[in-house]
Amino acid sequence: MSHSFCHQRLLQFFKVFRKVGHQVALRSSGVNANNNANGFTFLQSTFSDINANLQTSEDKCCMFIKYYNNISRDERAAFLRDLAKNYGIHPENVVTVAKTAVAVKDKGDVSLLASSEKLRSSLKPKFKTLFTHIGRVDGGVKFLVDCRADVLSIKQSCTSEMDGALFQELNIALMDLLRLWFTVGLLNLERITWNSSCDLVQKISSYEAVHRIKTWEDIKRRVGPYRRCYIFTHNSMPGEPVVVLHTALTTDISSNIQVSSSEKTNDNLASQHYLEKEEQANIKWAIFYSITSTQKGLQGIDLGNYLIKSVVRRLQEEFPHLQNFFSLSPIPGFRDWIVSTLNHRINQHGKHLEALVPYQNADHNSLLDTFKDQILSHTWYRDQTLQRIMSPLMRLCANYLYIQKRRNYALNPMANFHLSNGAVLWRINFLGDTSIRGLNQSCGLMVNYRYFLDSTEANSRNYLEKQQIRASAGVLKLLEK
Repeated sequence: MSHSFCHQRLLQFFKVFRKVGHQVALRSSGVNANNNANGFTFLQSTFSDINANLQTSEDKCCMFIKYYNNISRDERAAFLRDLAKNYGIHPENVVTVAKTAVAVKDKGDVSLLASSEKLRSSLKPKFKTLFTHIGRVDGGVKFLVDCRADVLSIKQSCTSEMDGALFQELNIALMDLLRLWFTVGLLNLERITWNSSCDLVQKISSYEAVHRIKTWEDIKRRVGPYRRCYIFTHNSMPGEPVVVLHTALTTDISSNIQVSSSEKTNDNLASQHYLEKEEQANIKWAIFYSITSTQKGLQGIDLGNYLIKSVVRRLQEEFPHLQNFFSLSPIPGFRDWIVSTLNHRINQHGKHLEALVPYQNADHNSLLDTFKDQILSHTWYRDQTLQRIMSPLMRLCANYLYIQKRRNYALNPMANFHLSNGAVLWRINFLGDTSIRGLNQSCGLMVNYRYFLDSTEANSRNYLEKQQIRASAGVLKLLEK
């Protein structure tokens, strides 16, 4: 019997031994969907020798993942709370170490640095070490992304201030790690076409959050001629889109989503969907009309900004003459803001709304009440006369996007995203999205943000540091009215 053969048999034996031992450990820890064991005992076992060696660490991380995936949502909330409470930061220890650091401040830099290191160590929760180990096992990064989604959801429903603080501690630890692991240098830019894997195309369709994809014909258009669909993926989450950007290559600035995304119209842009070959002469503008972050656990980690910049570079490689980049963006929250504003002024007369008098009824206290009723009923956008009467929506939208602030930044989250990226508030589009969702979100209005490549960084810096919004003359003229 050869030495190599014996070596192979020995390796096989150890693999089987590890697998059986792992299964026994899982059973003894109660990793069973129908019989959840005591979470406290399981956590004690997990942390007992988590740093013993690489193999022990990997086995314990795999057990942790299986245990967590096999318990219910309510059980997860209690389990995570125990994890944060018993294996988080211990305030008494932090206070003791901090006092020591203060006591040695006059003993020289060496002593102070040593105390500082102890203080830094006391401020690192034990569960963060576990999370770091989990990120190294197969499927570990995706597990942590999903785990943070659970943490955010549970934190939102916490009624106890202490529980809220514990879940925030978990959230911060996970976010620190995920922000480090999901930097742009570790992400892969991929273009999705009709020839991409069915599973990936299906996920793109399922994840779409801005403009719903209804049929296979819709997705076929969105990845076909004069369209580009790009995604970021992560090596630790193969086949899983992290963020998705849909782009239309057009002859003009799109003002209507029905033309940009997938609906058939008589517009020249729509007819380009069915051309077999793209003509470079027809490509003058790139319109970003949908960007979707697919992972709730990556909330607050800015990947969309990097994706837009990466796509701009890729498109310029493909079309060197292309210099005009816009978004065609929804305005979520605009209708709710109008209704809330009107509710505070509902008994006022309402300037410039006299044309609504024929539409006023006995239930309306004022013309502003009539105006609000038209907004809520969605009947106005089908009537050309009412469309003209409802034109103050354009001025209100300019006010909402340019004037209304939250902590000195744009109140609207989509506006804040594009302005942070260095875009210019370029044009507001009346009846840009007349779908039910578009009417409910923004009274059918949409907005173009323009990216001037030579001033994007300066615009971004002025917005982030000085809270200055750069807007076009057309938007500023609406504000003058």
